[in-house]
Amino acid sequence: MTHALRGRPADASEPVDGVSEQVKDSSGGVADARNAGYAGVAPVLAAALLWGTVGPAQVLAGSSASPVAVGACRMLLGGLVLGAFTARLPGLRTLWRPGVRGPMAVSILVTAAFQACFLAAVAKTGAALATAAAFGTVPVVAGICTYVLTGERLSRAWWAGTPCAIVGIALLLVPGSSGRADPAGILLAVVAGTSFGVYITMTKRIADRGADTRSAAPVSVVCAGLLVSPVLFVAPEGLTEPRTLLLVGWLALATTALGYLLFTRGITRISAATAGTLSLAEPLVATVLGLALLGERWSPAAGAGAVLLLAGLVVVSVPAPARRPRTPAPAPNAVPPTRIRPAAGRVPSAPARRAPEPHDRNTPG
Repeated sequence: MTHALRGRPADASEPVDGVSEQVKDSSGGVADARNAGYAGVAPVLAAALLWGTVGPAQVLAGSSASPVAVGACRMLLGGLVLGAFTARLPGLRTLWRPGVRGPMAVSILVTAAFQACFLAAVAKTGAALATAAAFGTVPVVAGICTYVLTGERLSRAWWAGTPCAIVGIALLLVPGSSGRADPAGILLAVVAGTSFGVYITMTKRIADRGADTRSAAPVSVVCAGLLVSPVLFVAPEGLTEPRTLLLVGWLALATTALGYLLFTRGITRISAATAGTLSLAEPLVATVLGLALLGERWSPAAGAGAVLLLAGLVVVSVPAPARRPRTPAPAPNAVPPTRIRPAAGRVPSAPARRAPEPHDRNTPG
């Protein structure tokens, strides 16, 4: 109490005004910020790589089932498996908060729209073109939604990497480079990409409001599957084919359960705009798989587009170095702390030595 009243720290080694602690925290905070950035980029990028196999797997399976019916099966099975590993009752309760219900409803609707439109686009215009057209729109939509809804400023890495990646997408869409371009298929792909961009923003918004994204993901996927499920009764043809069952198994377990698990782990550590740009890895995977497995051929424009797309992903994937907070300068009229001196006429004396006990005198020194 005396030290506090006299304006002096209790110990000379303690930091004054928290400056030493601030410097210590800032050095540790820089490393923590970079580690958090990498920890967010890695799972989102891994999820994008898995999602990039959706189109090629659909083409490679050659199923006669309706793409929308396949999407419904994928969402129902994948969502249930994902929920078995991630959904818990306390987390589910957070989804009913007043500020979370709206984003949850939107995420369910856009998830259903994405599944129905994207798989239909792949059936019409091929895996590479549908994936490129869909996910070329994702970073733009995610960036705009992020700015409009949250006011979050887009980073320099986003402005540098996203245009580069979008130019690469445009080169992949050049006629004759990667397949046939069907106008209806391209339109469906753009709608799918817009839906996914909105989904990314809503997921980030749900996380920012304190809800459990690990529970939100399976709820969104299962509810979206229920919305699309009537098509299972309207067009059930081909769903029991072995190739269809294998396709649904891969889409449900790998690209839905595992993909959304990775995505929800990473989205809480990066911005929605960055996640949207990282999703551009999907058309790159689809194009490479189309070249390796589906017999598609690259033109020089497609090759240049793939290089630009990869360069844009690299730019956005590297987290920007965190800035260390500056030590606040002392106020101009601040009075430096003075050393407390003893009162006049009083000289501090050294502590008196304890006299040895009688039995100590006989103790040999």
